[in-house]
Amino acid sequence: MASAVDRPEPTQPLLVITTVDDEDTARLLAGEAVEQRLAACVHVVPAGRSVYLWQGQVEEAREHTLLIKTTVARYGTLQDWLVQRHPYDTPEIIALPITAGLPDYLDWIQQCTR
Repeated sequence: MASAVDRPEPTQPLLVITTVDDEDTARLLAGEAVEQRLAACVHVVPAGRSVYLWQGQVEEAREHTLLIKTTVARYGTLQDWLVQRHPYDTPEIIALPITAGLPDYLDWIQQCTR
């Protein structure tokens, strides 16, 4: 039997994480995601150091992290949009369910992404 985790409600809020290698790209993606109502808010975290394995090599890069607040209903469109707009061949796009939070804030996310 499927659980709520297997099929979350469309109104379920999500925190989507992605990274980019330059501040201008981070700001552009953040602004467009909010303007297009794919996200209620995007928090851009200043560049930090990422260490990762890519094509068999350990790489290091400065990356800005985008913390994108959206809903399950908007996630598919957001993911497709990010893949098209993102400068990386294989971008980090991770969605985490928000299971608790200030009810007014969670309602605001839903209202902004309709």
